[in-house]
Amino acid sequence: MSIKAVKAVLFDLDETLWPVGPVIQHAEATLFQWMAVNTPQVAQNYSIERMRSHRQQMMQSNPRFQYDLWALRHAMLVRLFAEFGEDAGKADQAMAVFADARNKVELFEDVLPALDKLGQRVIMGSVSNGFADLKAIGLAPYFKVSIAAHTFGCAKPDPRIFAAACKALQLSPREIVFVGDDLLLDVEGAQKAGMQAVWVDRQQLQPHEIPYPHVKPDAVISELGALLEWL
Repeated sequence: MSIKAVKAVLFDLDETLWPVGPVIQHAEATLFQWMAVNTPQVAQNYSIERMRSHRQQMMQSNPRFQYDLWALRHAMLVRLFAEFGEDAGKADQAMAVFADARNKVELFEDVLPALDKLGQRVIMGSVSNGFADLKAIGLAPYFKVSIAAHTFGCAKPDPRIFAAACKALQLSPREIVFVGDDLLLDVEGAQKAGMQAVWVDRQQLQPHEIPYPHVKPDAVISELGALLEWL
């Protein structure tokens, strides 16, 4: 692989550039604290765990909820608030609270150094199934293109979202490398769309621990610095 052959690198976001589990836990706890003050009856009857279960059930009720996690969470809040006579408009306020906390991420240590170096050599972009706000996080200047499933209308591994990134970059898939942590959504999805794909295995899994062994990444790295070496 030559850097000359690769003109752009696309990144997944959650679990690739930052750990998302603690972020979601913090955001849900922050939202619940807000609800305890502003919609106390709802908070008394719906724990964080019960709301999570409720969302899982709702996800099956509308195809949009499969890719638009913002709409799913908002619709759940509207439904719960209505159940206890709360103003539906409070759902917008609640989502603003959640989103603010959702964007307080802690980047993996290797991210900024790698983006700084890569940005001198290739165009960069992102394709994500989540709804993190790159402007709020401070990463937007690094990326020429940023596509999010909830605004685009479908999610990885759907080939349409990868094709949209190619079109936005005005490059062919073979000129793009996709980098992500999920073997199915990121690696297999990108490869089926004609891109090369690098799997970020930060846990450095043993061969017998790797899920979906049928997926064969073009490269495996445990930190983003290795991406520059591979290129």
